[in-house]
Amino acid sequence: MELRQLRYFAAVAEEGGFGRAAERLGVVPSAVSQQIRRLERALGVELFARTTRSVRLSGAGELLLPEARGVLAAADRTARVAADIAAGDDGILRLGGLHGPGDRINRVLAELTSTAPGLRVRLHRLPVARRLEAVREGELDAALVRALPEEPGAVPGLALLPLWSDPLYAALPEDHPLAAEPEPRLERLARLPLRLAPREANPPFHALVADAFRAAGVWPVAGPPFTDLQATLTAIGTDREPSWTLFYEVRGLPEVPGVAVRPLTGLAVTTSLAVRPGPPGPALRHLLRALHAVG
Repeated sequence: MELRQLRYFAAVAEEGGFGRAAERLGVVPSAVSQQIRRLERALGVELFARTTRSVRLSGAGELLLPEARGVLAAADRTARVAADIAAGDDGILRLGGLHGPGDRINRVLAELTSTAPGLRVRLHRLPVARRLEAVREGELDAALVRALPEEPGAVPGLALLPLWSDPLYAALPEDHPLAAEPEPRLERLARLPLRLAPREANPPFHALVADAFRAAGVWPVAGPPFTDLQATLTAIGTDREPSWTLFYEVRGLPEVPGVAVRPLTGLAVTTSLAVRPGPPGPALRHLLRALHAVG
């Protein structure tokens, strides 16, 4: 058997079909199907029960999938250790990054510089879906992500380690009556048109917001679209028709003329570290220690 065949097997199992697996792997569906059949012949079992409408794991496939994942994880660890050895010193940490409140990420990087001076850090800014895929495929050692579900199995093939939570804030016209409240409630804000980015721009945050409104028993009035934070806040402070938006702090709370920023009661966004399951390599261990030290 080949590692490629095992990767294809795991991808089909996780995606639920040959077409979606091929799209994830960047190959044509026929190549995936061909390699799966070769693997089945090598193992002497059928891994999938196929019909004209669906593909699902067979009983043998369910038993063999954890073993295949273990082999792939071991191969990835071997490659990472070899890369660390070749790089010398403490190796290279490939981290999917994001902006954090109060320059928290910069404090983590400073801690790494202090405690692991031989470690070279490569910070990559990628959309969240691509960030997770890069960790899953071994292109990144880890990635910081926000607002993803924390329960086991929420992100296939990855483990999420919760790091910290940050409050959500509402921005609304400073002359609006709700701006006089120190912590306006979501059910009252829902009467104002909400500026919210479309779901495809940030699916995890969009789901977090939708769940919060659902829990409050309200649904907001749709307002003009959210573009970027600065442009949206400027529009909130200058437009004749009142509207509002909600956001998490990135680099300090913004101060925009005509706009009041208020914390939202009981709402927070969690930042997690996405990693592959299994023992961490040397570079990732340095990162985990730095995150613990920064708190």
